[in-house]
Amino acid sequence: LIHFGMHGTVEWLPGSPLGNTGLSWSDVLLGPLPNVYLYAANNPSESIIAKRRGYGTIVSHNVPPYGRAGLYKQLSILRDLIADVRADPGSVHNLKDAIAGNVEAAGLQADCPLRAGVETSAEETAAAEDEEFLAWCERLHGYLQTLENRLFSEGLHVLGAAPSSSQVAQYLGAYYGDSLPQEAVDVLAEGRGVDAARLALEAAWKQPAALPAVSAAPAVQQAAPDPLQLLQEAEDIRALLLRNREELSGMLRALDGAWVPPEAGGDLLRDGPGVLPTGRNIHALDPYRMPGPAAEARGAQAAAAILDAHRAANAGAYPETVAINLWGLDAIKTKGESVAMVLHMVGARPVKEGTGRIARYELIPLSEMNGRPRVDCLCNMSGIFRDAFQNVVELLDDLFARAAAADEPEHMNYIAKHARALQQQGITAGASSRLFSNPAGDYGSMVNERVGAGNWENSAELGDTWAARNAFSYGKGGERGVARPEVLQSLLGSCERVVQEIDSVEYGLTDIQEYYANTGALVAAAKNARKGKAVGCSIIEAFGKKVEPKELEEVLRLEYRSKLLNPRWAQAMAAQGSGGAYEISTRMTALLGW
Repeated sequence: LIHFGMHGTVEWLPGSPLGNTGLSWSDVLLGPLPNVYLYAANNPSESIIAKRRGYGTIVSHNVPPYGRAGLYKQLSILRDLIADVRADPGSVHNLKDAIAGNVEAAGLQADCPLRAGVETSAEETAAAEDEEFLAWCERLHGYLQTLENRLFSEGLHVLGAAPSSSQVAQYLGAYYGDSLPQEAVDVLAEGRGVDAARLALEAAWKQPAALPAVSAAPAVQQAAPDPLQLLQEAEDIRALLLRNREELSGMLRALDGAWVPPEAGGDLLRDGPGVLPTGRNIHALDPYRMPGPAAEARGAQAAAAILDAHRAANAGAYPETVAINLWGLDAIKTKGESVAMVLHMVGARPVKEGTGRIARYELIPLSEMNGRPRVDCLCNMSGIFRDAFQNVVELLDDLFARAAAADEPEHMNYIAKHARALQQQGITAGASSRLFSNPAGDYGSMVNERVGAGNWENSAELGDTWAARNAFSYGKGGERGVARPEVLQSLLGSCERVVQEIDSVEYGLTDIQEYYANTGALVAAAKNARKGKAVGCSIIEAFGKKVEPKELEEVLRLEYRSKLLNPRWAQAMAAQGSGGAYEISTRMTALLGW
């Protein structure tokens, strides 16, 4: 059997979640049949399921080249108008109508309003005082820059095809960003070598406009990388990208019954050149070292930023409960950043054995938490995370049990507060349960199936579907999918914010159905439990170097403007024929789901 592309059927059928038995559907259907499975190199988490349950021999393939969204239609007109105003602020009075009109035509009022929380017409906007209007133009300028430079996957990858020089430039440009001038990247992409690229680099340095990008100090104080080392690394990455041809030779090796060399799966933008070349049998990480040191630091930074943003919007109050999605996909790629977010919210840290493996998560004393409380966490686990990281599930369950039993005041420990409230209601078993997922051996919220079939009336119904499918608790001992809907509903009732990490440029909120079927439906379920009260949603784009949480609506608007509404993205997809048309159709379904 040769399976082209990820997400087959056989590995998701009923049966044992870890090791197949003779009663597992995948074992019955496949039997001794070899399964050669072509899989995206940036998705090592789900490839584990294809191996474990589908007996797949993985042969990895590269992701499409990265493109910058750019600006189009009214957005490009706005950029030019705002550039005129910034160059000559005195001209603002003559350009107000044109700017306000194009903002209204592009539907940008909600993305970047003149006044926060206030809807204004084009006429009202144009009538604003010059000072207010100029300040708004600066905000528009920043937003358009963000949109213009946003990355997306341009088209589809062709199996076994080496990228063209322009596509190599796209990969390298996305990877290095401002660290290398585009002139040097282009020279390397064309195969002219490091010496020619060094000359292009020196020429770019002589241009004043290029200096800030090359010499600017990073946000975290550390030594700036040697530009010549970057050039050599870029040349090495180019050589690895040209080895895409090994995707076909890897498949032929598998069909010959030969050994397919292994390689760590991951994303070039985040994990670096170690994920190349493709055509390899990809693997993931050691689950007993989750979170890794870098993931622990980034996850804590993300969680702190989420709490700060929430407090800023809620008169300084901390959320009592935050729902954090624990997905195998991002946990493997980021080495456990989402787990680190949970630890920071609760106020805990990993304790390691002499071998470096993590033995437990210990509570940090309140005296070391700078006066903030322990925030309760509802951990919604994907089926892959639940099955692949049982050790992490048990460690987290142990942590929540100790936090619930801690002798601490309720206003400083929301986990204990909520556990005691459940116990007072007579719910003693599972009062500290915080890790929920689908029934054991089953996968998915079923929300996307309802959306696809049109079998729903409102978002509240989809929230109820999610809650019914995710009311099963996991943890130590016999806690293996125990139905605890009353505990889940109690946690949803105090949930003020949902957190979702996105791990790749290729698959964002608007690209696959799993995000609206889980993240969106979780928000709807929390709103149901809170009788319609608002529930915030923070999105962490883990593929970037900066950890900056954004609100759900902001990310959705950025993604739709940079992809589905963007002629450049649509044309690149349509040029791929039926495969590209299918990708466009999938995103239209996701649009409906959101």
